[in-house]
Amino acid sequence: MLIQPAQLRRFATDIFAHTGAADDVAQDVAAHLVEANLKGHDSHGVGMIPAYVRNIRAGHLSVGAHAKVVRDSGAVMLVDGQFGFGQVVGREATDLALARVKTTGVVCLGLRNAHHLGRIGAYGERCGRAGFVSVHFVNVVGHEPQVSPWGGRERRMTTNPFCCVVPRDGDEPVVLDMATSAIALGKVRVAHFKGVPVEDGVLVDSQGEPTNDPNVMFEAPFGALGPFGKHKGYGLALMCELLGGALVGEWTAQPARERVGTIVNHMLMFVIDPNAFGNRAAFQAEVFAMVDYIHSTTPARGFDKVRVPGDPERESLAARERHGIELDANSWSGILDAARHAGLTPEEVTALTTA
Repeated sequence: MLIQPAQLRRFATDIFAHTGAADDVAQDVAAHLVEANLKGHDSHGVGMIPAYVRNIRAGHLSVGAHAKVVRDSGAVMLVDGQFGFGQVVGREATDLALARVKTTGVVCLGLRNAHHLGRIGAYGERCGRAGFVSVHFVNVVGHEPQVSPWGGRERRMTTNPFCCVVPRDGDEPVVLDMATSAIALGKVRVAHFKGVPVEDGVLVDSQGEPTNDPNVMFEAPFGALGPFGKHKGYGLALMCELLGGALVGEWTAQPARERVGTIVNHMLMFVIDPNAFGNRAAFQAEVFAMVDYIHSTTPARGFDKVRVPGDPERESLAARERHGIELDANSWSGILDAARHAGLTPEEVTALTTA
């Protein structure tokens, strides 16, 4: 089905409000999820609502929690998300770093115990639009692993996102935001719901053989996601696990830690003020010149043009704001079920979902 962004935001906001979230919190989470859909990341969009509602009802997600500073050493800060909405505590932690970096030049901030942070690029974009560089290492715990290490067939890690953002004064930042698995698990979930195969080189079955069938991630005997880029993606995934998980969260995917079916993120974030290096104008001139140089590349066969990180999201945003957001029937059914579990009446659901 095709649904307009404003209508989807209203519906998602009302679902979270019915779970007990304050109005501003419900609006923030809904806006973040819908923006993920708008930017083409359906894996991190409103399809996550059923998981959020389940975790609220199970006591794994605290709708009233906010970011709490537990250690402050000036340029180094540790923040506890207290298992609140990741979209809320992630933004609050990012804003703490942005306030501090203006006096320290660089901030190293660790955020632990956040429920699902959603699209990590949102926090990087917040830094980039404020004029700062940011780098983010994230691990994912609280549930069974889904990603096999390079050279193995058994699940040992999760999708462990990495993000790096470079500002462009007066323009949108360059945003590299990616899972270190071949694709995000949510993209496999979307393929599973649609009943379509995934691309080559993404999944292996329970015997470690390549497969295009997304069902191996959701039905026994289970397969696994692989890392992107073979040993290189696996190496970066492990660094996210050790820096985001072991250093910041003191909680990695190793089996001694609990796996109760929730989604917990830990993030190590570096925010850098380009002015600390003395010549922002020269930095920005090089950034713009290099991006222009990349954009001027003659496209290879099968490509319409060459893009830099962040371009596909901006193109998707423009198209989906015009035409609406397409949701598959299974995802929509899950959202409707979540709305009922959150306490909306059938009449309220109808009123919110009928144009």
